[in-house]
Amino acid sequence: MLSVTFWLGWVVLLTSTFLINHLELFGLKQVWTYLRQREHKEATFRTPALYNIVRHPLYVGFVIAFWSASRISLGHLIFSIATTGYILLGIYFEERDLVKAHGQAYRSYRERVPMLVPFFKASKDKSELAAAAPRIDQR
Repeated sequence: MLSVTFWLGWVVLLTSTFLINHLELFGLKQVWTYLRQREHKEATFRTPALYNIVRHPLYVGFVIAFWSASRISLGHLIFSIATTGYILLGIYFEERDLVKAHGQAYRSYRERVPMLVPFFKASKDKSELAAAAPRIDQR
């Protein structure tokens, strides 16, 4: 069963890269537009398919794959803990940048859609959300 979950994680990861723009994610679109001497247009904010269930399905795929090994050695355990921590830190910085880039559209999305666990949204009081918004914009 864990091998099925392991491969499911990789399928979720790969699928989510194509949903947002696989070539742009890896920098290939930017290189292509540069080589063709065209101006690169920034991607617009959109939330296709999996992005309506969790805000970071690509990271969810990584976490599922890393923690679904049928045998976890000490090295694999350390690797899984370290990469999960790295992903959580990356999400913090990525979301900060997304709020700067997309403003209220991303804030609304963040209020609506859970970060990593599907269908689990920690309820926040509106005053907490309002208090958090200025701190995000100042960074």
